[in-house]
Amino acid sequence: MNSKYRKVIVWEKAHKLTLDIYRLTSTFPRSEMYGITSQLRRSTSSVPANIVEGYSRGGTKQYINFLTIANGSLAETSYFLLLAYELDYIKEKEYIKLEEKCEEIGKMLNATIKTLRNREGIG
Repeated sequence: MNSKYRKVIVWEKAHKLTLDIYRLTSTFPRSEMYGITSQLRRSTSSVPANIVEGYSRGGTKQYINFLTIANGSLAETSYFLLLAYELDYIKEKEYIKLEEKCEEIGKMLNATIKTLRNREGIG
């Protein structure tokens, strides 16, 4: 099994965020099992999953595409965190901490995409 992706720092941070979200959502109301809990888990786990898939494809253009998808999933995660916070499922301190992690991962994804585009001469 090719696990070289584990050395990609943005993947590692996205994976840790996913673990944080899974732990956090285990405390959400049972009535949210198929709502916010499910949506948050799906969107956040999609971030490292898309990084892995793109990395494993072997082509730079494909990698950029999957990093872009990961970025979209990260934005979705950020929205569901806001929703959970405004519904009082997350305390302010926890929300801020998780949102900061999302921002950091987003910056890393954007920087990686920009670097790869420049290297490939893609506008």
